[in-house]
Amino acid sequence: MQFTALYYPWVEVPGIDGQTRTVPPSGHLAGVWARTDAERGVFKPPANQHLRGDLSLESLLTDDEQGFLNEKGVNCLRAIEGQGIQAVSARTVSSEPDWTYINVRRLINYSTESIKSSSRWAVFEPNDERLWAGLRHSVTSFLTDQWRQGALLGKSPDEAFYVICDQSNNSPQSVADGHVVCDIGVAPVRPAEFVQFTITQVAGQRRRR
Repeated sequence: MQFTALYYPWVEVPGIDGQTRTVPPSGHLAGVWARTDAERGVFKPPANQHLRGDLSLESLLTDDEQGFLNEKGVNCLRAIEGQGIQAVSARTVSSEPDWTYINVRRLINYSTESIKSSSRWAVFEPNDERLWAGLRHSVTSFLTDQWRQGALLGKSPDEAFYVICDQSNNSPQSVADGHVVCDIGVAPVRPAEFVQFTITQVAGQRRRR
């Protein structure tokens, strides 16, 4: 379920015959995902972006309905005054806390495939400390770049991720079997889904400048 995202309601679009048609918003949301990727990166939640095109919603949700659906992992579409139709959440339907958000799941997918692709040179290289050091350098460079872009949490790369590829996880037996093990841990940023402001009136205090 961590690879699944649901959106509601469907959208109404003009058909080629001039008649309004109700269609699932999948194509429009794919455009939002692609636009968010291009403008910010896969680590940015694909939400608070308007769906482009001459659209209207099949039904208008209330705040209570949105809150109920959001808890169920359904991403709601709302018509925001002056901002068009937007997806107002970016959740998967997974019940696992680690995979609640679309951007976290996609960041891990992107990182996994990027690291695999950039490490193909390691196949059939001598399985020794030089290979392990090369893999550590390659993966660390990639993840440091992701941290600099804001994809990983932490004030420094050491807080944002770790890369282990040495004798501690590459035993003589695994080397003899032709296996190279590189353990990687990352701390993805999570969206500020709920923003709370607390305003307090302080009587008798001079205004600070």
